[in-house]
Amino acid sequence: MGITERKERERQEKRELILREATQMFLQEGYEKTSLRSLADRIEYSAATIYLYFKDKNELFFAIHEQAFDYFFAKLSIAAPIANPWDRLQKMGDLYIEFAHQNPEFYDLMFIMSQPMVALAEDCDWDCGFRTFNFLKSTIQECIEQGYMKKMDLDIAAVSITSFMHGVVSLVIRKRLKMYPPEQHRALMSGSVEQMMSLMRA
Repeated sequence: MGITERKERERQEKRELILREATQMFLQEGYEKTSLRSLADRIEYSAATIYLYFKDKNELFFAIHEQAFDYFFAKLSIAAPIANPWDRLQKMGDLYIEFAHQNPEFYDLMFIMSQPMVALAEDCDWDCGFRTFNFLKSTIQECIEQGYMKKMDLDIAAVSITSFMHGVVSLVIRKRLKMYPPEQHRALMSGSVEQMMSLMRA
């Protein structure tokens, strides 16, 4: 391995370390308490070193946001082998709820907090988000073509389902269902999604 290749590998390893430790700080302490300076202290780097890899906190958190979407897509992809598109769509709904329930901090970062999106330039593609959304759209398209769902505009259907899922999950993530005991939350989310989907069934 040449000097250039070794330096590039070392640079990538250092970036991954920064990202890994920043993620742990975020999960343990939250967004507000995770600063580049506190991160530098944690990993015993200078703050200037971190700025070589991320220009500011928003860019760092967008990188964490992208990784969270990778985990999310991997979770939803468990449903990919299901041949029946309606069954696949329902399974995707279950997996969505499961991901949010198991990873509330990541969900908050991905779908609720505005800060990570500040780092996304207007002319850049939001690949991590589009990948999951396109998986949903392709499954809905199959459902419509095979007669499992009513004929409707594909984008409206996808946004409608996404909005409903996000709404019901966010009520739990942001602790707005305190009128129900926590052990009922999963059943309430699943039941609400099932009822909503029945309205779209052909």
